[in-house]
Parts: sequence; C-alpha cells; structure tokens
Amino acid sequence: MGINFTAAIILARAWWAFLLRGVMGVAFGVIVLLFPAIGLVAVLALFAAWAIIGGATQLIGAWRQRGQAQWWVGILEGLVGLVAGFVVIIRPDISALALLYLVAAWAIVTGLLQIWLAIRMRQQISGELLLAVAGAVSVIFGIVLIISPGAGLLSVLWLVGVFAIAIGAMFFLLGLRLRGIFERAKRQNEYAERGLPQ
Repeated sequence: MGINFTAAIILARAWWAFLLRGVMGVAFGVIVLLFPAIGLVAVLALFAAWAIIGGATQLIGAWRQRGQAQWWVGILEGLVGLVAGFVVIIRPDISALALLYLVAAWAIVTGLLQIWLAIRMRQQISGELLLAVAGAVSVIFGIVLIISPGAGLLSVLWLVGVFAIAIGAMFFLLGLRLRGIFERAKRQNEYAERGLPQ
C-alpha cells in the first residue's frame, strides 16, 4: 500500500527528534533506577534537562514542518516541555510536592497532545499506534502522581524511572518507524517525479 507523502512528512520528517527523545528517556530512566540514592532534587534536575532538550527538539522538528497540517501541536508540546523544565530550574525553592505536580501536569498535557495527534493521523500514516500508546502511558503516569503524591520517595523514583524507560522505548521505536516511512515516501516521490513505476 502506498504512502501519502504529504501526510507522512507531517511526523516522519522529524524522525530524528523521536529517536533522540527516546534515547534520552531510556537513559534518564536507567540512571534513576540504578542510582535511587541520588534523591528527588537530582531526579528533578535530570527531569528538567530531559524536558528542556526534548522540548527544544520537538520545537525544531515542528518548526521545520510549519505550514503542514497539525504542525502547531508539536510547537505546543515543545513549549510545554520547555516551560516545565525551566520552572524546575528557576524555582528550585518551591516544595518537592509542587514540583511533583508540575511533572504530573507536563506528563498529562504532552500525553493528551500525543493521543490527539495520533487520532488525527490514524488514517494517513502508520506508526500512530505507538504515538497513542506513548501518550496514554504519559497520561496514566501523570494521573498516578496526582492521585498518590504522598507515596514514599523510593516508590516515586521507581515510578519515574519505569515511566521514562517505557516512554523512551516507545519514542525510539516510533522514530525508527517514522524514519522508514519517510525514506519510503521520499523514494515514491522521486519515482513519481521521474515517471518510474513504484
């Protein structure tokens, strides 16, 4: 089955952004799980770096797609990541509980945006299921943090670590899928321009 090049380019041009966010997520999760003694402050600092780099990557990818349908979703998701990361850095004096709620809000908002984008793209591009699952995991993670903010520090660290690895792995797989889609769509476009059979 052929791929609609115009639809594929919406997400697939930014395949590298998904791969980078995936690698960062897995690395962050592994660090949290292997070194739980680093404490909540260190975890939040790591989260800030993850959110800022991920947000900047998302913004760059979305900006390169400007003019395409739904490109603003990537801009919004990137801005949410940047704001969350910078708040953690700029306001380290606020309580750990407030920071925990900030992480929860970030997870829920970005998760909902990913689910919405997956629904909008479901008939145009394959790989949208991974994006929807990643969004659902993110939303569930955020809700769990809000419902159980009083959980022990070690429990929270384990939850954050497992979430980061799971979401990172899904973004990595989605990045690989999108790279394949983009390369295939690009070849089909080149064949069409040359009048060659696809």
